[in-house]
Amino acid sequence: MLGTYSVLDVSNRVGWLAGRLLADLGAEVTRIEAPGAAIDCADWEAYNVNKRVLRLDLQTHEGRSAFDRLLAHADVLIESTQPADSLRRYFDAQRLKDLNPRLVHVSVTPFGSDGPRADWLASDIELMAAGGAMSLAGEPNGKPMRVTVPQSYCWAGAQAAVGALTALVQRTVSGVGQRVDVSAQAAVMLALSHAPAFWDIEGINPTRAGAYITGRSITGARYRAFWPCADGFLNFVLYGGPAGKRTNRQLVEWMRERGAALGVLEELDWQRFDPKTATQDEIDGLERPIAEFFRQVTKREFLEEASRREMLGYPVSTVQDISTDPQLEARGVWQDLRGPDGKLQRHCASVHVVNGKRAPLRHYPGEEVSIADLMMKFLSKEVPGGALVPPKKRALV
Repeated sequence: MLGTYSVLDVSNRVGWLAGRLLADLGAEVTRIEAPGAAIDCADWEAYNVNKRVLRLDLQTHEGRSAFDRLLAHADVLIESTQPADSLRRYFDAQRLKDLNPRLVHVSVTPFGSDGPRADWLASDIELMAAGGAMSLAGEPNGKPMRVTVPQSYCWAGAQAAVGALTALVQRTVSGVGQRVDVSAQAAVMLALSHAPAFWDIEGINPTRAGAYITGRSITGARYRAFWPCADGFLNFVLYGGPAGKRTNRQLVEWMRERGAALGVLEELDWQRFDPKTATQDEIDGLERPIAEFFRQVTKREFLEEASRREMLGYPVSTVQDISTDPQLEARGVWQDLRGPDGKLQRHCASVHVVNGKRAPLRHYPGEEVSIADLMMKFLSKEVPGGALVPPKKRALV
């Protein structure tokens, strides 16, 4: 899809995913690393697979001069410099525009490139807090929590990739590149974009609710969303509306077939059930027999029955569950690459299936390229049909 495009990635952790997504879409992405920089950690390998590595010291005049030659012919630059960085002036937007007017310049930083926090540093825990996500995660009377595996970098990288693609589309019309300025803090806010609506519509400031969902009842009742089961946890909520009421009826029927105690569920008319007006006592009464039933059910059993009965809900998958998921395996989500040491590494392949085909990963993590070979690729690109066209005439295909 993006086979005619060249991308230079000099971002730090907050921007790695952007280059990975563009590489998976077919772009030739080159990761710039300083000579001697370590690139063998699991995070680096996961987010920089499918890119090639060019060792270049941008702190030297020779390194910057070589990089300028590449920039003059590149389509996209992804960087993460901040005001206090020594390379900030080197990546000045106007300088890059003068060097290559068609360049799409993507800047991915913790708080954006301007404003009072532009030069603030931040790791994932600061970004999840500053973006508001931690205020809604955790137990009601406990401390704010974050997801163990860093999430803010992925939100920022995904938005950076979308921004780059949008700018490339615009370039096919205008012939001119644009600067895409991504704030990781702002990207995290998309994860809780529903929350501000509670304040605007109901004057309610959402707070942490642990395993429950709030804001669904005018009485303030909360609904359980995560339930212990025989081998882990399930995600299930007593919804209203046609789909929710069907799910509720199907669950009760399943419980009845298994001989489970139904309690107040036995006589409930789901057609009249309105989650918006239910009180906490009513919800607790409904959820009590459901909780007891779910403790006897395995995750796989719940998935199979929910699918067969067309119910809403899903098992909470662990990393091990995902790695052995038959659906992901059948769709070829995993791909093994052999590194220069001869050992196989398993990676997540491209998430895109286009015309029934999933593009394979082309480069193992850390595969190096020389600047001479890279310049040769930048100066001539083969486009569909076999024609070679100068970089300035390339269009989005």
